[in-house]
Amino acid sequence: MIHLDTSFLIRALVQSSPQDKRLRKWLESGESCVMSTIAWAEFLCGPLDTSQTDLALQIVSDRMPFSEEDAKVSARLFNDAGRRRGSMFDCMIAATALRFDSALATANIENFRRFSSAGLELFEA
Repeated sequence: MIHLDTSFLIRALVQSSPQDKRLRKWLESGESCVMSTIAWAEFLCGPLDTSQTDLALQIVSDRMPFSEEDAKVSARLFNDAGRRRGSMFDCMIAATALRFDSALATANIENFRRFSSAGLELFEA
């Protein structure tokens, strides 16, 4: 199972992009691609058209709910990473991927690299 970050999914919807090519390989090999409900909400903020949303629903097999445990882990990640303004969503997305022991695919590797020490595995696009 691979967790997709919002940035990865947005770029994967662009035909022939590096993210599109990587995503196609994963899906062809039977890999399941999921997102946290936090990343899904970011994605839905758009701008999107109906065809993009429909395609994303086909790609993302499940949207994983944000749990109370995720809240605790994301708060720890936020504090450990220096309480950076604007980083809470990244902490929440990382916490959800950590709960499922899943790698996170992102196009914004620098936003998530600081969580590697917590065990987050990253796929750079």
